[in-house]
Amino acid sequence: MPLVLLGLLSLVGITHLLCSNPRFWGSSSLAQAIQSEAERSQSSPADTFGVRGAPAVLDCFQVSQPVLTPGGPSTNLSKIAEGSPSEEACSVLLMEHVFAFSYGMPFVGNYIPPNCQFNRVIMNFTVVSQGRQFDRLALMYFGDTEVWRTSTAEPTQPPGISWTFLKDMTTYLHLWKSPQKLIFDLGNLIDDKYTGSFNATLTATFFTSDAETNEYPPADLIIPISAKRGAVNESSHFILPKQNATNTINFPQNVYRAVFSISANGQAAEEFWWQNALQSDVLTFPKAGQLYGLSPFREVQLFVDEYLVGVQWPFPVIFTGGVVPSLHRPIVGLQAFDLREHEIDITPWLPYLCNGKEHTFTIKVVGLNNTGGNATLTEIVDDSWYVTGKVFLWLDDEESVTIGAFSQTAYVGPRISMLSHVTQNETGLNETLKSSTNVDRFILFDSFIISQNRVEQISWSQTLSYSHEGLWSNFGHTQISNFSIRGIDWANRPTATYNAFYTYPLYSNSTYSRASLELQVEGSSVFPTGLEAFANANTSAAGQTPYTTSYLKTHRDGTAHFFQTGDGKNSSGYGTTNQVFYFGGSDKEAPLRIGVDTNELYFRNVTAVNGTIVSDSERVAGVELYDFYQDAEAHNPAAPSLSLFARVSSQFTGPKAPMEKVKGGHRPHRWPPIRVQAP
Repeated sequence: MPLVLLGLLSLVGITHLLCSNPRFWGSSSLAQAIQSEAERSQSSPADTFGVRGAPAVLDCFQVSQPVLTPGGPSTNLSKIAEGSPSEEACSVLLMEHVFAFSYGMPFVGNYIPPNCQFNRVIMNFTVVSQGRQFDRLALMYFGDTEVWRTSTAEPTQPPGISWTFLKDMTTYLHLWKSPQKLIFDLGNLIDDKYTGSFNATLTATFFTSDAETNEYPPADLIIPISAKRGAVNESSHFILPKQNATNTINFPQNVYRAVFSISANGQAAEEFWWQNALQSDVLTFPKAGQLYGLSPFREVQLFVDEYLVGVQWPFPVIFTGGVVPSLHRPIVGLQAFDLREHEIDITPWLPYLCNGKEHTFTIKVVGLNNTGGNATLTEIVDDSWYVTGKVFLWLDDEESVTIGAFSQTAYVGPRISMLSHVTQNETGLNETLKSSTNVDRFILFDSFIISQNRVEQISWSQTLSYSHEGLWSNFGHTQISNFSIRGIDWANRPTATYNAFYTYPLYSNSTYSRASLELQVEGSSVFPTGLEAFANANTSAAGQTPYTTSYLKTHRDGTAHFFQTGDGKNSSGYGTTNQVFYFGGSDKEAPLRIGVDTNELYFRNVTAVNGTIVSDSERVAGVELYDFYQDAEAHNPAAPSLSLFARVSSQFTGPKAPMEKVKGGHRPHRWPPIRVQAP
């Protein structure tokens, strides 16, 4: 077995040691035990093949902070609950299914609550696959309510790949307490060329914990805003722009807190929306073909009746077939295994929503159109966006009615500026195109609200800024994108706050990408922040208070090459990827300064070359789990099973969604226009 796999597998035992003794984080005896185990596991000779010369299964992973399990913090390298000190934890097998020719045929099962007490739920999603296949989007529902969105890694030739992802699902405690229809939609297509199926196992572990990082318990009621096709065993996402993402609901009158979450990502022609050209420039390079347009800006909007109540500026998720596929083996892109939902606090709207009348919730996706001169928002975007929403509600007694009034509302913007410039060669052909796009927006709602037990002044605001610089050269055949989003979402009330500070920088060209994420969350988030696993870590010292603000900062750099024959029938690639991930906690208010206002809770620095991990270091709560390194040259050839990729369609060029059937049996997937053609 290769050194790297021995090192990774040994971490299962190491992490159990850490999890089963959370009181002893940082103790010298624990550190020594971890160090000796790491040294022992790293003493075997390194090789890209198993001990008997056979290729090893490639373990793919998304770098992420630990989650709280029955025994303490656990990473995706460990098995939850096994050998944990909690005797009351119990597990349920939710799904064991092979997604082969599964287009339009999701897994459908029945969930029955376990016979044990629980206030926390952790899911374990484990997949094995081999062969050639696109990456696929997957959506999980309880009935009509989407509860998780993930995607797959692209498999390799035998022996293939595997991955495990742990997901904290305590947010949906209201649903876990009662029987549910579970629908898991992972649309896949199999033929003589695309042979990879996905053998998936999904389990849930239920347990009790006194860890508290939030002023509020999980919501009392969750109302889906979806296509509501669960009754016919189908996926309930809306597909925009061809569908109208609208539901009309009877909103309860006894609500004292309401938060809306949006799940949205672009597919097909909208997968790489952040690389698009201004609409006025789409025909700049006639020989290269029309560029994708409507700008590199997208906004997801939430309306209540005819009123805009909040927006999401989406994170640019790059799936495992995106840009250059060899960037993603075995370290997948940011959020590829766990697409983050966005929270919009609609509590200031309760005096309006609790008036006893029906209300309509609508989700829209808009771009920018500048063909008329000045740029304006447009609901006409390319196909397609997959969107759903949910309303999380916290309730007073049934007979109470929440009342109040708005004291202030403000909309500023969006303020939009666009510039573009074309240069020509000596024959008059357009050779380069430069463009820049900048957008900013501010939204504020402030209300005076009286509920059963509270009289409060409650505010919600969003401050957002966006910038993009694009360069098309070589007559439109190569492209560079430099993209950034910054945002502050702020919910304020006397009893609790929620502040989210986030930045999404992304740089990409034909062979290199740098994706980054900085996210600080203070206060009462609907979704877990990661502090749950370390809820008691800051209270052992005298005078210390529990962590109230999480700080996540990561950047992922990759250089890769992709080759495809002129007929498109064969492709291969190689590359190097490094990711540095920091997660910390603080009892101070956001915004925070890393290392000054925060305590490090989790750290990882990992590098892969041609599908093999060549260096990896990881710390949890200050304890170094391991520090592994082996020499490797970036130009060394990858093993054949790691260098083959799914062919790029000649018609469309990115990830594959579950529900859109197209000519030839495979849905279109767009890649950026930068590809290396080999004879």
